[in-house]
Amino acid sequence: MTDTAPSSESSPAHQPLFKRVFAHSGVRYLVAGGLSFLVDFGLLALLHDVLLWPVWLASGVSFLLSFAFTYTIQRVFSFGSSAPHGRAVLRYTLLVAFNTLATIVIVSLINSSVVGWAGGKVVATIVTTTWNYFAYRYWVFADPQKNEPSPATGPAERN
Repeated sequence: MTDTAPSSESSPAHQPLFKRVFAHSGVRYLVAGGLSFLVDFGLLALLHDVLLWPVWLASGVSFLLSFAFTYTIQRVFSFGSSAPHGRAVLRYTLLVAFNTLATIVIVSLINSSVVGWAGGKVVATIVTTTWNYFAYRYWVFADPQKNEPSPATGPAERN
């Protein structure tokens, strides 16, 4: 068996910078998260400020719509997942519930410090954004077929 060198056209150094940057799921994850924030914030502004919905209704609807948008964009764009939807949606929902509780705890604990609730929200966002990347990649959107050996391979050949 002979080894062949990759062609210069397919080597990472010869790909356009844009393509190399977006080759990493972490970059796509952050871009998708930013878009998700804009969808949530934009919908809230539209529903509350333009359509004059009460803030409780506007924030709830914008959150639910951005929940669906975020799930979809992270699944398709960030991680290219083929995991079963039912399992992924359940895990995504559980993670959102966990993040909600974690955010409440973090903001409440930091609220009494000099940075107040706003600093607590920033810390909570950084913490949840960090662990969400790994949770999305290895739990929510993980493809179960990629983690199980095929009949022709043994356990030592797992990725």
